[in-house]
Amino acid sequence: MWEQIRSNQTRTLILVAAMGLLLLLLGYFLGEALFGSGIGGLVVAILIWVIMNLFAYFQGDSLILSISRARKISRDDHPRLYNIVEEMKIASGLEKVPDIYIIDDPSLNAFAVGRDPSRASVAITSGLLERLNRDELQGVMAHEISHIKNRDVLLMTFCSVLLGTIVLLAWFAARMMLFGGMRGGGSRRSSGGGGGYATLIIIAVAIVLLIVAPIAAQLIYYAISRRREYLADASGALYTRYPEGLASALEKIAGSTQELKTANKAFAPMYIINPFRDKGRAASDLTSTHPPVSERVRILRSMAGGASLAAYDKAYHEVSRSGKGVIPSSALVGAAAVAARKPEAAEAVPEKVERVRETSDLLWKYSDYGLVNCECGTKLRVPPKFRGDSIRCPHCGRTNTIPARRKSTG
Repeated sequence: MWEQIRSNQTRTLILVAAMGLLLLLLGYFLGEALFGSGIGGLVVAILIWVIMNLFAYFQGDSLILSISRARKISRDDHPRLYNIVEEMKIASGLEKVPDIYIIDDPSLNAFAVGRDPSRASVAITSGLLERLNRDELQGVMAHEISHIKNRDVLLMTFCSVLLGTIVLLAWFAARMMLFGGMRGGGSRRSSGGGGGYATLIIIAVAIVLLIVAPIAAQLIYYAISRRREYLADASGALYTRYPEGLASALEKIAGSTQELKTANKAFAPMYIINPFRDKGRAASDLTSTHPPVSERVRILRSMAGGASLAAYDKAYHEVSRSGKGVIPSSALVGAAAVAARKPEAAEAVPEKVERVRETSDLLWKYSDYGLVNCECGTKLRVPPKFRGDSIRCPHCGRTNTIPARRKSTG
């Protein structure tokens, strides 16, 4: 497995280097066009990139979780989810159980962030918790933990920062060109025709880079993300030994029409599927943040009863008809066959209701609502600003005393 990760990282680092080269070219030619100093522009671009990468390394995960309005939960808050994450941690060989976050949103999605496996987190929407059964939820968590195990999360954070830096530079430079005019090459203009032609060439190159660099960087970013989604699906099927669980979950997520309200375009490739829904027409595969869900599902369901990396790679060849697989051949040599397990028992209707109820209870708690259990079995929600000493049950009429700790927070 380590060979798989290393091979994947080598290819990705080449793509990241290409994004870095775009940034340096953009900085140099914009500096030359705007200020007459290509080296100055280069230095400014590098400084911005270093500062943003330092922030991404030390606080990138916190920033993404904060933007997503995710809240950390413990085992007691949602035992079912915590147990599933713990199971996948053991199956993957991860050294630490990732921190678990919930996003209060009815859409269906999840993502993983973190600096390294010892500081990593998984986040999941409340809608996903309510809609997925245990096998499906296990498949999603296995997929996200695969990103952590494969060392994807930090690299994707750095890629998003690099993309953001390029877009930011292009945005500011465009406005400076529109409103500030061109100052570069003033001395060359007056020295003769040759200098004037050189200045025009520099300005033309700067404008082209201004347009092309953000687009090229975004395409590279998407290419990195798309390949890693296949690898995470393969690892997720291996960890759960039940490819159908992830396939079914992907179908449900893709079938949802609700967009994640807190989604950010810079971080879109980090989600299990694109959090932005199509507005009437299919997006081009070239500009998609993720591989087509239908293709991912077909691959998982074509694994012919196996759950190994080799079974996934074979299914990938059959479905995509690509000459190259997504699993490095060195990782497949000597790999043992892994039989797929049987699904969990079919979920009964009361279990589905309980699944919704446990998620609802968690959200009420994190909205600072109190909970009073009436003797008749009714659960009474106490608003955070309620200042009374007791509350009347609407079902049996019994008056229930509100615990002192609840009143103190009102």
